[in-house]
Amino acid sequence: MEYPKVLDEIKVFYEKTLQENLVGIYVHGSIAFGCFRWEKSDIDFLVVTRQEPFDAQKQELVRKLLELDRKGFCPPKGFEMSAVLAEHCRDFVYPTPYTLHYSSAYSRQCREDLPGFCQRMRGTDRDLAAHFTVLRAEGFALCGAPVQEVFGPVPKACYLDSILGDAKDAQQGIVQDPVYFILNLCRVLAYQREEKVLSKKDGGLWGLTALPGRYHPVVQAALSSYGGGEPLDLDPDRLRDFSGYLLGQIFPGFSEKSEKDANFGL
Repeated sequence: MEYPKVLDEIKVFYEKTLQENLVGIYVHGSIAFGCFRWEKSDIDFLVVTRQEPFDAQKQELVRKLLELDRKGFCPPKGFEMSAVLAEHCRDFVYPTPYTLHYSSAYSRQCREDLPGFCQRMRGTDRDLAAHFTVLRAEGFALCGAPVQEVFGPVPKACYLDSILGDAKDAQQGIVQDPVYFILNLCRVLAYQREEKVLSKKDGGLWGLTALPGRYHPVVQAALSSYGGGEPLDLDPDRLRDFSGYLLGQIFPGFSEKSEKDANFGL
């Protein structure tokens, strides 16, 4: 099943479940940036409501995603969905409150105890600052009011703090997940230097123009793997050298020696 059909099925079911409480459903992530790949991407969307959904409604929202997953109607990485209140979208709060969150990492918990999961899964999430920013820049309404009417501006400092949260783990994570961290570090630096809100792919393309030439082969290898699916095979020391350089640009004073003690300004 292609992702537009998946989104349409979600839209119809969520509209029926939430009825007048639903403000809209909003798509962000790789679909919004136009670089979605079924094999490597997940389907990212936000559900905006006027009031917090009832527990039974929350269970239905998650149950629908589990059903699509079980039937093989979603990509291997699955879904990432958060439900948020309209008041926190219009008048931005950081960290941003959410009333429900689901990703495929929680699928087992949901199958074992869906009522308990839905009662526990509420709180605040710094990542929502990034999601809201991407929505205002590139995202779209699957249904409901237009993006710009629902989502107010996100302060630049909040967006930067949100994306820095992933970057700080790069020195350890880049060996295990090199494509993600190579491209993500590029897009973080692109925003820090030029306030560009970019996808991972566009972050890598920016890196080919903005980084020293010795790092271009690393970025190009990550872009090729991201676009074509072939494994990326780079020496771990070369990967750590790349992440060390980028982290030094992003976090002044960064060094491997001080990394464990650094708070990265967060």
